[in-house]
Amino acid sequence: MPGLLGVLAWATLSVALLALVAANLVLGAFDVDVLRIVGLIFDKAGIDLGIEYTRREEAVVWVIRLPRMVMAALVGAGLGVSGAALQGLFRNPLADPGLIGVSSGAAFAVALSIVLGITAWGAFVQPLAAFIGGLTLTFLIYAFARRGGRQQMATMLLVGIAVNALLGAAISFILSFSDDAELRDIVFWTLGSLAGSIWSYVLAAAPLILLAVAVLIRQAGALNLLSLGDAEARHLGLRVQRSQLLIVAAAAMATGAGVAVAGVVGFVGLIAPHMVRLVVGPDHRRLMPASAIAGAILVLGADLAARTIVAPAELPLGVLTALIGTPVFLFLIDRARRSLASGF
Repeated sequence: MPGLLGVLAWATLSVALLALVAANLVLGAFDVDVLRIVGLIFDKAGIDLGIEYTRREEAVVWVIRLPRMVMAALVGAGLGVSGAALQGLFRNPLADPGLIGVSSGAAFAVALSIVLGITAWGAFVQPLAAFIGGLTLTFLIYAFARRGGRQQMATMLLVGIAVNALLGAAISFILSFSDDAELRDIVFWTLGSLAGSIWSYVLAAAPLILLAVAVLIRQAGALNLLSLGDAEARHLGLRVQRSQLLIVAAAAMATGAGVAVAGVVGFVGLIAPHMVRLVVGPDHRRLMPASAIAGAILVLGADLAARTIVAPAELPLGVLTALIGTPVFLFLIDRARRSLASGF
């Protein structure tokens, strides 16, 4: 029965992912027939299926929807697998990629670059600033939490929460003296959106996210050992500090690259692992790839809702993920509280 449940879980995840991929390409303010989309994609690959499509359909699908769909899947997969890795690393089901400082560092760097006028230098300045800001703050938090040559992961989590609050106040301060144009840019970016997805952004973010996801999945065995405790993992032959640094760095890279191209998209890294953990189990060798798929499903679904609910207008992606994630977060807190209460 467990094997059958596992097969059903993977089949359900695969079908849901494919269905959302198709829906993201077909649905919108301007609907496009599925056959024309297939013919267009094959035509771009050099295979002529004899299916005709208009210039408008080509622009909508190839220039707008396809890069946006690929970006949504990449960002979701990166956030999902990062969340599963950090929950295993901190041994805390409430851990989220945003707690290690990536999102707040990226948001602060982008807000600062907009106010200083650096973003006028080119289209890639803002994503680059977000990526550098997120990774820099993560490693500063990691270094601060390191004491006596040993990494205190609980301390890192607490420092991350404090720094997130500090940078949130700093961003609010920047907003207080921004002009209208700067205010719109900063708020739009911090709310999260995939509206600006283009193929050049996809090609820039994809290698970083895919590399980070591959590294985190390869660390599944190390995460299984770390879940026993640092001392036990060390006795079993694991190089604990090296594995911790590698996991934090890869999670920061995946989250930073995603935030750089999509803005701040919260709660995906928290929700995705919990969506699949009850079915595939706590073994990170199965949990990590399942969380990547679940994360992609979440972001694809949220982005589809963002651009269709009030079409032709668009809702902020981060707002929708927060609306989904906040009740789940409160449920997890309540479940943990009940579990502690029943243990006494």
